[in-house]
Amino acid sequence: MTDTRSSHTSAYLLLTLTALFWSGNFVLARAMHASIPPMALSFGRWLIALILLLPFGLPSLLAQRALWRPYWKRLIVLALLGVTAFNSLVYIGLQSTGATNAVLLNSFIPILIAALGALLFRMPLKPVQLLAVMISFCGVLTIVSHGDPARLLALDINRGDAIVFCAMVAWAVYTLLLRALPAELDRLGLLTLQIAIGLLGILPLFLLERAAGRTVPFTAASAATFAYMGSLPSLVAYYFYNLGVARVGAARAGSFIHLMPAFGAILSMLFLGEAVQGFHLAGIAAILAGVALSTRSGGR
Repeated sequence: MTDTRSSHTSAYLLLTLTALFWSGNFVLARAMHASIPPMALSFGRWLIALILLLPFGLPSLLAQRALWRPYWKRLIVLALLGVTAFNSLVYIGLQSTGATNAVLLNSFIPILIAALGALLFRMPLKPVQLLAVMISFCGVLTIVSHGDPARLLALDINRGDAIVFCAMVAWAVYTLLLRALPAELDRLGLLTLQIAIGLLGILPLFLLERAAGRTVPFTAASAATFAYMGSLPSLVAYYFYNLGVARVGAARAGSFIHLMPAFGAILSMLFLGEAVQGFHLAGIAAILAGVALSTRSGGR
């Protein structure tokens, strides 16, 4: 009993750090948005992550090639959604919206998974889950409209918020497609392959950005940014999250993602000077209410 309790306690600590590192990704991207172009940040982050991951992921990737080869088309789509699209869209969106908005919108992902699962994959959606989707979506609208319904009617929505929302849609579809892969496929090997393919998707966009004259100045701040992005939110958080899932289960582990709004808001206040306003609180309250309603109704 003591060993189990200790294992759970350590898992909760790792999952808390995971949420913190992922929140830091949003805040740091916003902090450096004027210095580091979005595609350079996305390409540099994943290039560093791939270099760090290769010694651990490549052996299992090669050993299991007969297992993943039949899924090569799906793996390409997964990489383009989860690595190329999601992160690049987040970084592009953070060029013109605050980190607080972006990290709050991230909490809508569980509801998007339920809604898109019903629309695209014919997954059952109970009436109470549909109500949960509607409640949470009202929260999203509150955030992107800054609490002003007139902005919605005039379609006066911040461009960055809309782009970040598209990133959340990409991640929701990524999660749904991920379910079809064999459970015995090693996740470090899978991540290695996805990053390699995703980098190929980012490369032409990165080169176009450079051709347009948007380059990265080599400074201590930019070097520290890439070092953080390529390690803690990319590899360490992923490893911690997988350990947490193994020790306490997917449902409990997934619930720790909802610490991100709190961490994101605190980090944004400390490092960016962003203030949490009433519409932020109202929006996240509606989103989390919808998530809680969906979870209690048995949604996945």
